[in-house]
Amino acid sequence: MGRVTDRRGVLRVDLDAGDVGRGRVRRPDSLAVEEPLEIRVGAAGPARRPLAVTMRTPGADLDLAIGFLLTEGLIRSADDISTAQLCSGTETPNTYNVVDVTLAPGVPEPAAEASRHFHTTSACGVCGKESIDAVRTRSLFAVADDPLAVPAEVLAELPQRLRAGQRGFDRTGGLHAAGLFTADGELVVLREDVGRHNAVDKVVGWAVRERRLPLAGHLLLVSGRASFELTQKAWMAGLPLLAAVSAPSTLAVDLAAEAGLTLVGFLRGRTMNIYTGPHRVTG
Repeated sequence: MGRVTDRRGVLRVDLDAGDVGRGRVRRPDSLAVEEPLEIRVGAAGPARRPLAVTMRTPGADLDLAIGFLLTEGLIRSADDISTAQLCSGTETPNTYNVVDVTLAPGVPEPAAEASRHFHTTSACGVCGKESIDAVRTRSLFAVADDPLAVPAEVLAELPQRLRAGQRGFDRTGGLHAAGLFTADGELVVLREDVGRHNAVDKVVGWAVRERRLPLAGHLLLVSGRASFELTQKAWMAGLPLLAAVSAPSTLAVDLAAEAGLTLVGFLRGRTMNIYTGPHRVTG
């Protein structure tokens, strides 16, 4: 378990409290933890080179690092990794904010200049890419051929099932979630993080380590909006359907159409918008 939450003092102001002074109360509050995670990658040897630093909520850090490498096209499967371990780093006390990944023999190391294009934050994910073409990483999986079919009635129930599993959100109100579901609505795995892209990478990394790729016949639900980056990650994992409770972006829709991926947005209550691949949502 990582340090998902921490306590801080807060002055609570309630303008409807009535009497003067009663609406101002000092109390502890639970906040989502946000800390840097450095991902080091390279061949076997004395040291790996830092590739990326992402701001994340601690927990499932190995899954996060492995999912990031997969969705960025730097590895293809679990076979491309020799070892992956959480390291102490240089902080005192140790916060274990470093993941060290040793690539399997014969797997190309990231280019020396790649690390400067992988500065990430909890808000935007991978930033500093030189062009859209640079982030349109091609997937190994032909999701357009996936015969997945999900009844609209089942799809409409999934946000509530996702929400029911968001323990960190219950305590803080500040964590995104990503959930992997089967076609009949069974929740396979759920991950939370301050960054929506990190939550997705944690799900994908779990699937890599469990040797479940491609995630054919499954769908991914995210608690926020559907960005270009999340659509790319879904495609890289072989997911034929990505659903979001909020809006997609234009680039997300364009990429989903290019990939043959079904993209659903504004999945709330008993309504939804199907932007691409409507044949997979039945009923």
